[in-house]
Amino acid sequence: MCRFGAYRLRADATRHAVVRNRRHELPQVDRRAAAQATGVDLADPVGKLLNSSGGTACHAVDKPLVGPPFKSVAERYRGDAGAAARLAAKVRQGGAGVWGQTPMPPNAALSEADLKRLVDWVLAQK
Repeated sequence: MCRFGAYRLRADATRHAVVRNRRHELPQVDRRAAAQATGVDLADPVGKLLNSSGGTACHAVDKPLVGPPFKSVAERYRGDAGAAARLAAKVRQGGAGVWGQTPMPPNAALSEADLKRLVDWVLAQK
């Protein structure tokens, strides 16, 4: 379940979302095609990880989608020694306010190793 402001969103195995106890049909999404449109290389292990963890649902490499482009995130934090730890915490816990009021859901299921790989990859974008 994800919380977006006053709404709670729960998706079930039948491609339905339940928002405030009302069931809504979710569109069929080709995650592979959607990920390719973001500029993420799915042949790369980090690209696969981004796709499987939902990162490509809201972020692209060089253009804004729901969230900021990965290149903009890297640019904002370039030269900041504490950036990796702060960005890892933001990915793990989710939140809003840094790039606008659209919330980023938490990614608590990522292992520490995968989280580090993702953050290092984002911060390396140029």
